[in-house]
Amino acid sequence: MFSKEKPPRVTPAPAPQVSRAIETIIGPNAYFKGDIQSDGNIRIDGIFEGRIDIAGNLVIWETAKVIAEISANNVSISGAVKGNITGNRIEILKTGRVWGDLTVKSLILEEGAYFRGQTMMHGEIEPPLIEPPKKAQPQNKPAAPTIVDVEPKPVQE
Repeated sequence: MFSKEKPPRVTPAPAPQVSRAIETIIGPNAYFKGDIQSDGNIRIDGIFEGRIDIAGNLVIWETAKVIAEISANNVSISGAVKGNITGNRIEILKTGRVWGDLTVKSLILEEGAYFRGQTMMHGEIEPPLIEPPKKAQPQNKPAAPTIVDVEPKPVQE
């Protein structure tokens, strides 16, 4: 009951680490149609049609052809994509081609990349207010000078 031994020390379990490795690959000879949902990272080398909703990163390889609505953390595009993309950071590399609208925080376009669509950036940054020049106020002109007679008037008796 009153032992001199100390209870074993419990070490906390290490926090789970987010894997930066690509967990799922759709190969260059594959054709998939449907929806993809994942917390991990995905690379597409083949053909995909449908919807992609992932918490991780998406890499669309040079050989890929994607027709989809895409939502991912970061998206790197070397292949062809037709559809709207929402992400934190989207980069379209020199071989990348995109037809669709982007909703992003950060957009990178390499020289040679093709993008046709509109871009909406997150954030509430207000444009600067540009005020027209103020009109010149007419300066108060002094009244016309009055002539003061300085000669003394004769005193009448």
